[in-house]
Amino acid sequence: MSNKRLIVALDTNNLSKAKEIVSHLNPEQCMVKVGLELFISQREKILEYLTSENFEIFLDLKLHDIPNTVSKALQAIQEFNISMTTIHLKGGKDMIKAASETAGDIRLLGVSILTSLSEDDIELTYGIPFSNLFQRLLGIAQESKIDGLVCSSHELEYLKEFKGIKVVPGIRNQVLDDDQKRVMSSSEAYAMGADYIVVGRPITDASDIQKKIMEYS
Repeated sequence: MSNKRLIVALDTNNLSKAKEIVSHLNPEQCMVKVGLELFISQREKILEYLTSENFEIFLDLKLHDIPNTVSKALQAIQEFNISMTTIHLKGGKDMIKAASETAGDIRLLGVSILTSLSEDDIELTYGIPFSNLFQRLLGIAQESKIDGLVCSSHELEYLKEFKGIKVVPGIRNQVLDDDQKRVMSSSEAYAMGADYIVVGRPITDASDIQKKIMEYS
């Protein structure tokens, strides 16, 4: 497992903006996250660029499709410096198995519940309490060969016995008025067992990116 605990999210659809952010980053200090917005707009170009700059990439596409499609998608990213990627645990055991068999050296992370969803959202969508849904998804992860989980910091309390990697988005050292609902500070998340934290706007929108990186490392 990498000793870089901070993953900086490149949440933009603009290649020039992504490169400008990356110019302030050190591949020995952090990993970078490429999400759906950036990947859809730039496709292989952003992966090629980050690979050439020696960054470990967290490719966060949250794959959720039939097993064969997910397997072929994972085959297609093998040539890049992808350290970790994500699939939805809701895709089922067959999809997870197909992904695990194809991932190779890429660490496969299961997405549990998006950090933008509140407990009321879960009740409305699934008709069960938040904790019940999370425990079901955790059971699926524990029975599979998945390498780790993506979850909010507030679910870390359920993962004390979980042996895999724990990647935590929704980290905020200051309160922001944005779409993240289940948040926690970096020091709290690390103390509760997070192996990696994902931070986007608090770092990438900062006037002094390096100073902010030190606050979250």
